[in-house]
Amino acid sequence: MDATPQPPLRYAVGLPNRREYADPRLLRELAVLAEQSGWDGFFLWDGQVAEHPGEHVTDAWTTLAAVAADTARLRLGVMVSVLALKRPAEVARATVALDLLSGGRLVFGAGLGSSAREFEALGEDPDPRVRADRLDEALQVLDGLWTGRPFTFQGRWFTVADQAFQPVSPQRPRIPVWIAGTWPARRPMRRAARWDGVFPTRAGVGHTEMMPPADLEAVVGYVRAHRNGDRPDGDPTDSDPTDSDRTNGDRRPFEVVMEGQTAGLEPAADAAVVAPYRAAGLTWWVEKLGWFRGPADLVRARVRSGPPRA
Repeated sequence: MDATPQPPLRYAVGLPNRREYADPRLLRELAVLAEQSGWDGFFLWDGQVAEHPGEHVTDAWTTLAAVAADTARLRLGVMVSVLALKRPAEVARATVALDLLSGGRLVFGAGLGSSAREFEALGEDPDPRVRADRLDEALQVLDGLWTGRPFTFQGRWFTVADQAFQPVSPQRPRIPVWIAGTWPARRPMRRAARWDGVFPTRAGVGHTEMMPPADLEAVVGYVRAHRNGDRPDGDPTDSDPTDSDRTNGDRRPFEVVMEGQTAGLEPAADAAVVAPYRAAGLTWWVEKLGWFRGPADLVRARVRSGPPRA
């Protein structure tokens, strides 16, 4: 995305935290299997409200703490945390604790959240503009508290008065932040350009579909332009006060992350599915698994068959 070399393609397992996957023991089992089977990452959803009567939902962060204790290599994360529904100070404490438990393997994913009903159910404003403003403020608070230095913030939604949160993450300069958004919406992509990665989906894409490679290529080009200081089509820059500190001192590669599906039956066929996305700039392939792929035993088998490496 910038002057740094493009990182190698990595592969993660992505799982829901609801229905039969609301059992943290099952998720921990699948994470251990993923590490044994050569996957590079293990990511969970962050839903809090049941979508159907009687549906079970579990806490992804507590589950990842157990996963961190039972694995040694996997990158871990919640993809994506609905940060506008949370208190950023609590998130700062929890993420640093998890990063320390995992030995610096945490990635923090954040986005608006795909369900306005979840905000309504919890008494929060579902207006996407309000959610976006809360998300941007919460990211600034998180970024400031993660430094471990005295930090003060006064915004519309959040306030911090001269706080220095210790300990800090073992990662430098901080825990990587990947921003999710639905293309062709532009504001989430401009937000992602200010952080460490973009996790796009396409409007109208369901659980068993993938965004076309051409859309991913468009996302990459758009985000690259904003990271380089350009303004395609006269877009605003959406800068915030921490931009210069964030981008100038951090030369880690910018990640391009996408969910997709491969069968896990024929390596060459699986690699052929991934190849056009890699050509478009993909750096993390997240194998999207869950009840929509079949029974839990089929999901186990897909994890066991390993990532769709070329």
